[in-house]
Amino acid sequence: MRLTVHYDKNRESDFVYTTLLLFAAALLLFAFCVQSPREIAQGMVRICTEPARLVTDYIELAGLGAAFFNSGMLMLASVLLLRALRLPFTGMSVACCFLMGGFALFGKNPLNILPILGGTALYAAYQKEKVSKYIYVALFGTTLSPIVTEMSLLSAGWRGMLPHLFPLGIGLLIGFILPSISAYTLRVHQGYNLYNVGFAAGLIGMVLVSILKSFGNSYESRLIWSSGNNALLGGLLAVLFGALFAMGWYLGGRSVRGLWHLTCHSGRAIADFIVLDGYPVTLMNMSVVGLFATGFVVAVGGALNGPTIGGIFTIAGFGAFGKHLRNMIWVMLGVVIAAELSIHRVNDPSVLLAVLFSTGLAPIAGQFGPFWGITAGMLHTWVVLNVGVVYEGLNLYNNGFSAGLVCIVLLPLMQALRKEGEK
Repeated sequence: MRLTVHYDKNRESDFVYTTLLLFAAALLLFAFCVQSPREIAQGMVRICTEPARLVTDYIELAGLGAAFFNSGMLMLASVLLLRALRLPFTGMSVACCFLMGGFALFGKNPLNILPILGGTALYAAYQKEKVSKYIYVALFGTTLSPIVTEMSLLSAGWRGMLPHLFPLGIGLLIGFILPSISAYTLRVHQGYNLYNVGFAAGLIGMVLVSILKSFGNSYESRLIWSSGNNALLGGLLAVLFGALFAMGWYLGGRSVRGLWHLTCHSGRAIADFIVLDGYPVTLMNMSVVGLFATGFVVAVGGALNGPTIGGIFTIAGFGAFGKHLRNMIWVMLGVVIAAELSIHRVNDPSVLLAVLFSTGLAPIAGQFGPFWGITAGMLHTWVVLNVGVVYEGLNLYNNGFSAGLVCIVLLPLMQALRKEGEK
């Protein structure tokens, strides 16, 4: 791939770092364009003190400015943390930082993620290893941050230091046990579920919530969902993803060559497109999948809001680490078909999120073909719409847990049939 003099392959990590900083800065700038600093501060108080379980749209809860300030701040903090640990910026870095920014629009905030990060740091110290080895597990593991918030609310009336120590202890425990469990679950689905930590966290959340419910605690279903902002937010996403494409096109020698080759990868983890195809092509792929996801939400009459943009950011981020149109579109189609065959509509909140996040199973379509991709999408729909009850919405990566279950069922079947066909 021909590169211009403006792009130095040897400094690729620095280019990735700069792009992530600029993206986070754009989110912060947008926040101050739509709300005053005082309104943002008031909204942040609500974000940090209200329950965070699924589905809590921070745009509806606290306002556009506060939601995007929280998003930009957590994304920026993630980028700077990776930099401080002197890690190279790769496709995993991009996927992780975009996911952090996306879920900061619904569920994550500065207070509820810190104990989990601290727990993983303790695990690294226990193993006498560097924190950098587990930092991605720690950041992805903040999927269980709503549990920290719930424990804080549960213990609010207790005496002494317990209201502070109890949620802190639960968060530390989650962060401490996540690395070993996520290492095991990766072997279970063999890299075909891109949301591996979501699967591991779902198992932990299921156990913790079962224990909590045994002591009489209950958690009501929650749906805080905003609408009416499609024009404004659609314009924002068009600008952001358009800028990514323009940057990739320019750095790649004003060419889209290599984009088709990228889509030939199955996407099975570890599929780092920056390493495999270079950063310019990866940027263009991120833009394409991000714009496609945005267009899908608008086309089916869905709302662009905190949860759906969280899904779109996740797709764009994993556009650097496993996702492209040729492997994710079949899984999305499977979800649409399943919805049409059932009592649900595609633009129902739960189904819309299932369409976006089902793309964690994109490697199945990439490896085994469209038929199995559609099948995986259909099964994922029926599982994800019913499995959340086991952890009462306290695992933000509900689709990651469901995708893991689908892999457990489908992988042996697909591999057995493939072997039969080869005989």
